[in-house]
Amino acid sequence: MPRILAAALAAILLAALPAAAAPGIAAASDLKFALDEIARGWSRETGRSVRITYGSSGNFRRQIAEGAPFELFLSADESYVLALAREGRLEDEGTLYAVGRLVLFAPPGSPVDPARGLGGLAQAARAGQVAKLAIANPVHAPYGRAARQALESAGAWKMLEGRLVLGENVSQAAQFAASGDATAGLFAYSLTFSPAIASRGRFALVPESAHAPLRQRMALVKGAGADARAFYRHLQGPAARGIFARYGFAPPAP
Repeated sequence: MPRILAAALAAILLAALPAAAAPGIAAASDLKFALDEIARGWSRETGRSVRITYGSSGNFRRQIAEGAPFELFLSADESYVLALAREGRLEDEGTLYAVGRLVLFAPPGSPVDPARGLGGLAQAARAGQVAKLAIANPVHAPYGRAARQALESAGAWKMLEGRLVLGENVSQAAQFAASGDATAGLFAYSLTFSPAIASRGRFALVPESAHAPLRQRMALVKGAGADARAFYRHLQGPAARGIFARYGFAPPAP
């Protein structure tokens, strides 16, 4: 009888304990649609979940350095991961998981024709036809930095610098362009796989030679729990890599 009572009491106490919190994941906003799909599949397979916060990689780099309670960081710029690793905030330098691409996008009625590329954008700018251009903030968003490099390569940065609409992250820049709040936009190719973006305009890939490679790296934050580690391993598996590819991400070079 004492053993039965002890077992019953243990069961009651166990049931009263709060469920373990899902691990917090800091992810670059270009991953929104791909990573949401990956996370849903992983949750169906394992019964576990993750809490994903999307934003600019530079802001996450600062927050993690200041002790923000994330367990896994997926950056759109590997330099932020490597810097945190050097500072001892991460378990190691992590691994490359994708290479991103940039697109030139124009909403209906825009005088900018994405099919004419950066040269066409520069020509429209010289003609005074680009009232506003949406990009992510180059100060802390890797796709914003790539957009600036692309504009500089086309000789259009100085012409357009005063007409920029800066998104806090690349997802917000895409929203500015797709809503018609800007004449055109430069943002992540992966975001065009959302019908909410693709149905609102025309777009074309920007040549990779126009900017530095968008090498995207992820790593575990020191102290990461078992669920974060399991999800990190899943992101390196064939199912996750296939989803990244479907959303326009190139696999990282060996």
